[in-house]
Amino acid sequence: MGKARIAVIGAGLGGTVAAALLQRNGFDVRLYEQAKVFSRLGAGIHLGPNVMKVMRRLGCEETVDAMGSHPDFWFSRDGKTADTIAQIPLGDYALKTYGARYVTVHRGDFHALMASAVQPGTIDFGKCLKRLENNGSEVRLIFTDGTIETADIVVGADGVNSKVREHLLGAEPPRYTGYVAHRAVFPASLLGDNPYDMCAKWWSEDRHMMAYYVTKERDEYYYVTGVPQAEWPEGVSMMESSRDEMREAFTDFHPDVQSLIDVTPSVTKWPLFERDPLPLWGRGRIVLLGDACHPMKPHMAQGAAMAIEDAAMLTRCLIEMGSADYTGAFALYEANRAERASKVQLVSHNNTWLRSNEDPAWVFAYDVFDVPLASFSRQIAEA
Repeated sequence: MGKARIAVIGAGLGGTVAAALLQRNGFDVRLYEQAKVFSRLGAGIHLGPNVMKVMRRLGCEETVDAMGSHPDFWFSRDGKTADTIAQIPLGDYALKTYGARYVTVHRGDFHALMASAVQPGTIDFGKCLKRLENNGSEVRLIFTDGTIETADIVVGADGVNSKVREHLLGAEPPRYTGYVAHRAVFPASLLGDNPYDMCAKWWSEDRHMMAYYVTKERDEYYYVTGVPQAEWPEGVSMMESSRDEMREAFTDFHPDVQSLIDVTPSVTKWPLFERDPLPLWGRGRIVLLGDACHPMKPHMAQGAAMAIEDAAMLTRCLIEMGSADYTGAFALYEANRAERASKVQLVSHNNTWLRSNEDPAWVFAYDVFDVPLASFSRQIAEA
């Protein structure tokens, strides 16, 4: 048998990191993305020390450091009074204590960097997966444009509405959480002379706003919310919101939050979905990672981090077991990811992360490449 052909479905953050890491370790990878092009979507992202250690393995750590903002603290503030209810040290403390920096960055800039980390020509755009056919010796990938590709291993990194997950476990829509996230990114010059925190989460009993800079120059500011909304129209991925809607949602919040809303040029609104932990992460030649496997509320700012950790652990397990023993590799991967991802899912659901002065080391100090590998059952792997 020659070199295993690995098809990664979905070129989001988890998919691109998986492809880049697998290629750096000698695997033959194709990456299939349903979008026709990538765009710089208006969103920010937190890259904790646990993610930055993966960037180190990719040779991208210094580049990410250079493009992002480096908050000295994560502040949790009372939404009404602005009182500090938690102050979590980051900055140089994170580097010394957790082994890497904490960076906030524009999601589009980070995604572009990850896409550039794969070999040229790896990504096939405009490829929307219709179905998979596993004939035992290989997997056929049938796309909606009529094209058919084949692979020895398929990695489903195709998000919350994953076609790969559907193939493994049947059609079942994700569960709407009853919460939406408003997103807005805008020039920091609109903030005027008001000294906003580099990274702060504003809390009330049932809603919050997370706000931070997304560039090293601190010339762009971003916020994302978690706000209860009883229903969301089926099939709608996002919609435009407004300053009036934001003012209504945060009517009792501190004047600093009101000022943020007042200078917002435009704001979008997105539904938040979850799934219960899956009964399996892979079967045969097919395996899942990221939101395809464990979609979660973004309330820990660790959703993308879990996908990136998945990608790194999957690579580690394929190296450990060899791609010929893909069933063993996938079982080892699940044995070393399911508990951690499920715990992050639960804490994200409960929205308690860093609301008090807790120790975040169980998340930030984790190094996916150095953590001892848990064992797995060969019977499970071959079931």
